[in-house]
Order: sequence, then C-alpha cells, then structure tokens
Amino acid sequence: MMGEQNRALAAGVALLERAIEYAVGSLRAVTPEALCRGTPCSGWSLQRLLDHVDDSLRSLNEAAASRSVELCGAAAPRPAAANPALLLRDDATEVLGLWTALLADEPVSIGGWQVSSPMVAAVGAIEIAVHGWDVARACGELHPIPPAMAGELLDLAQVFVTPADRPDRFAARMVVRRQAPAQDHLLAFLGRDPDWRAHL
Repeated sequence: MMGEQNRALAAGVALLERAIEYAVGSLRAVTPEALCRGTPCSGWSLQRLLDHVDDSLRSLNEAAASRSVELCGAAAPRPAAANPALLLRDDATEVLGLWTALLADEPVSIGGWQVSSPMVAAVGAIEIAVHGWDVARACGELHPIPPAMAGELLDLAQVFVTPADRPDRFAARMVVRRQAPAQDHLLAFLGRDPDWRAHL
C-alpha cells in the first residue's frame, strides 16, 4: 500500500514539475508594459493574474513545507518595483524543489480538510499550467500546452472540477469540436475560449 501511495506521489510531483516548467516558459513573455492587458480570465488584468499565480505558488509551498495551507492567510507584500515575472520564476523554482524532495505521501490540511499529497500536486498542476497559457495569450504569445500533459490535466480536471465550482471558481464550460486537441478541451472545460486573442 505504501508503495502505491509513493508511486502516486511521484506521478503527481512529476506532473506538477512539467506544469511549472511550462508556465515558467510563458513568464518569459511578460513585460512591464503588458501588466495592464486583459487576459482569458474575464475581467482580470495580467497583473491580477500574476498575483493570483503567486498566491497559488505560495499555497503549494506551504503544502509541501508544513503540510498545511491557510486559506485566508495574509501574504507578505512584494517589493513595488520588482518584476513580478522574475519573482514568480523564483517562487516556482522553490516550489519545485520542495515537492521533489518529498519522500512520503502525507496528508495536507487545507482549511481543516485532509487532502492527499498527490491530489494537491495534481490540482496545483492544473492551476499552474492553465494560468501559464493565460499569461502567454495575454502577452500575445502562442505557447501551447504540450498535448500529453494537456490530456492528463483534462482527465484530472474532469474529476476535480464539479458544478459547485461554477461560476465562482470557473466560468461555464465552453463547447469545442470533438476533434479539437486536448488543450482546447481542457481550456473549454475550465471556461476559457481556446481561440482567445490578446487585444494588443
């Protein structure tokens, strides 16, 4: 049983690692001038999206470091003049280091609920990868989610995202053609238009 749990943890961490590497690639396109642009997340500027990704990375950091995540914890303020993309790259590197160092699948307390480490890693991978796509599109870049990873994330999203998550956490599911790539099905399932274009 322990072997199965640790294999699940290894698979979750590997997926999170791939998601972080993909998202870091998207951050290379961020410039100070782009921070006020709109994003595929309706009503969100790129700056707000980066702040949200920062919160997600900090939560993943807490989960790995202390096995506990405070849902309403106050984040330490960022330096006003700092490049948010560079800060996020640093945070992502720290998160990856902590998760790859985990040796056992121990539960994580999130708002009083006990959640398995592989589940936290998988949900984190969905969050980070899809927001990596959001960032790239807001910057006018085409940076597709790798097909194999998109397929894995879609399978997981269909398990973890429920009708109760809409419309607060995710917009209504969009419709794409059946033959569309896995990325488009993933984005549409999470309420995004796969054909969204930045208004530069």
